[in-house]
Amino acid sequence: MLALRLFLVTATAMEMMGCMWMRRIRVTANALLIAMASSSSSSSSVTVAYSRHYAPLSFSYSFSTSHRRSISISAPSSSSAAAPLSIHDTDNLHDFVYENPDKGSKVLLKGMTYPELEEWVQSHGFRSGQALMLWKRLYGNDIWAHNVDELEGLNKDFKKMLSEHATFKALSLKDILIASDGTRKILFTLDNGLVIETVVIPCDRGRNTVCVSSQVGCAMNCQFCYTGRMGLRRHLTAAEIIEQAVFAQRLLSSDVGPITNVVFMGMGEPLHNVENVIKAADIMVHEQGLHFSPRKVTISTSGLVPQLKRFLHESNCALAVSLNATTDEVRNWIMPINRKYKLRLLLETLREELRFKSNYKVLFEYVMLAGINDSMEDARRLIDLVKGIPCKINLISFNSHCGSQFRPSSDEKMIEFRNVLTQGGCTVFLRPSRGDDQMAACGQLGKPGTIQAPLLRIPEQFKTALNVPA
Repeated sequence: MLALRLFLVTATAMEMMGCMWMRRIRVTANALLIAMASSSSSSSSVTVAYSRHYAPLSFSYSFSTSHRRSISISAPSSSSAAAPLSIHDTDNLHDFVYENPDKGSKVLLKGMTYPELEEWVQSHGFRSGQALMLWKRLYGNDIWAHNVDELEGLNKDFKKMLSEHATFKALSLKDILIASDGTRKILFTLDNGLVIETVVIPCDRGRNTVCVSSQVGCAMNCQFCYTGRMGLRRHLTAAEIIEQAVFAQRLLSSDVGPITNVVFMGMGEPLHNVENVIKAADIMVHEQGLHFSPRKVTISTSGLVPQLKRFLHESNCALAVSLNATTDEVRNWIMPINRKYKLRLLLETLREELRFKSNYKVLFEYVMLAGINDSMEDARRLIDLVKGIPCKINLISFNSHCGSQFRPSSDEKMIEFRNVLTQGGCTVFLRPSRGDDQMAACGQLGKPGTIQAPLLRIPEQFKTALNVPA
């Protein structure tokens, strides 16, 4: 094994709240050797990602038998909006996360769109018609195959090729928790031992929704969200995202009925992982696959403006924007992403982009926090903020979790708030909490470790509302 030296990765000085700081991270040879140990190939690559505040840094080291080495340090533009403390090690042993992308020669089928699957099948000497038959057994025909033995009706030679070159499952089922209202929280284990959570919300009217995760943890550090306490562990692949919907159909269709809606409102900020999210959504709406209507697949965002524009250009799926405040001062505090993409920029972008999408309405999500964002002045400001944007507004009750300083607004306050919005011409819905007794409700997913994202300084005028000494 090639001997490795110690490397120092110096994070560039980042500006936050008027302060400049610099942090140095020591990546030891031992850690890199552990990461490479699982690969027997003559060429390996390890990526170590580390982030503080708003700019994740990626450190990559690779080597081969030709003794060529390469080292790179970068701050990807697509990740530049990450909020504080965006990556932690799950075992709390290091300040970094490593991944070995060389996981063997078998292809994970659910990581491919249909054109990619068709090309792959043809590259192995089979007709494109075989690809369509395979696709239907992965996503349609009520089969949702998880292994080659479930591929009934396929050519024997084709199945033999699949058993040799393909794998079917991206996730392993860990547990299913059932709340008193019938909501199911499904826990999945990833191949590196991390756990994600998916929620299935049944409805008496036949509307059954699966709420999928797009990341392990989240980098946005929204102060009212339990997932945000975790920081970001890693993005989910397209296969890991789509598999959540496949598992929900496979496990629960006979119990609660077919899944009719998908919302990307589980763990993570979907547009922080925009590439894989758009790809997974494309598979979900494919007419020969899961075949959801694009309007029944909703991607939520806290407001990453460049990625939001890309999503609106590339996808016909629905968009939800988590607003939660009517002033930059409050939103800067409870949603730190607002420090980079202010309310005015976010809303003006939506006005401009939606001019080119007919019959399209954005869904604004507004979590009601007692004494913070639920005044009638907030309601009147909200009317002005969304003026000119085709939209609906969901008022969501805050769901308590360990360590939170916030309280939910009273039912009476939420109704009063709704009435002001309705009188102002807005379309408004009150959304009740579902699954909160199993920590399955909005903002309750995940399991923070001993190292958590920081709680930000509470503005003086809100300390009384949170029962914090001034």
